[in-house]
Amino acid sequence: MIYTTLTVTEENGVGLIVLNRPTLMNALNAQMRAEITAAVRRLGQTMRVVVLTGEGRAFCSGQDLGDGVSVNEIDMGRTLREEYEPMLRAIYDCPVPVISAVNGAAAGAGANLALAADVVIATQSAAFLQAFARIGLIPDAGGTYWLPRLVGFARAMGQSLFAEKLSADDAAAQGLIWASIPDDKFEAEWRARAAQIANGPTLAYAAMKTALRASLTNDLDTQLDLEARLQGEVGKTRDFREGVMAFLEKRPAKFDGR
Repeated sequence: MIYTTLTVTEENGVGLIVLNRPTLMNALNAQMRAEITAAVRRLGQTMRVVVLTGEGRAFCSGQDLGDGVSVNEIDMGRTLREEYEPMLRAIYDCPVPVISAVNGAAAGAGANLALAADVVIATQSAAFLQAFARIGLIPDAGGTYWLPRLVGFARAMGQSLFAEKLSADDAAAQGLIWASIPDDKFEAEWRARAAQIANGPTLAYAAMKTALRASLTNDLDTQLDLEARLQGEVGKTRDFREGVMAFLEKRPAKFDGR
């Protein structure tokens, strides 16, 4: 696929997707949403980790409100169902871990695009903004799902109602993201984390995602049954055998994702 709104690279098991509309702070238009969907689906089948980041000073400023449709013609329900939902599902359902490396402002749907990933690492100067109330909307792009699960009802409601910027440090302190990294160390950090996952036990990571997400709705008995089933599966992998041998031989494991 030829990408016009993204830069997509593949190296050493890391699939890197860079949102590339920097003059518009990487605002999401229909083309970008379709390209992100396609890129994540493809890289999820060929790579061992996928990274989303942005070009320029922003990660993503959200919906491109100048995307060729007048305010009287916008059908937000249709756009969410037909364009956002496939993109978010592609990220959420990706069989390998997805990292959002938030290099700058993440606002509106851009903030919730970042939160769709498995892990969010932000540069310290980045900020998260649920901007929807400023234009008379509710949080979308999964915002009403991610926020209460990550930070609790009170903080989710506050972020939604007040539409105030949340610094990367505060986002990390509240549990919204994994880490806030000093700007001069940010790229080295997310690249190191991506390499760590790319060299890790890929099938175990997939099982982790399944188990942890299911725990949000499962009762204890159901969750324990799921753990046993998944552990039985990954306990038969080559990576498990390699991990045990490496431990016994006191050497680093060399996982191959099988």
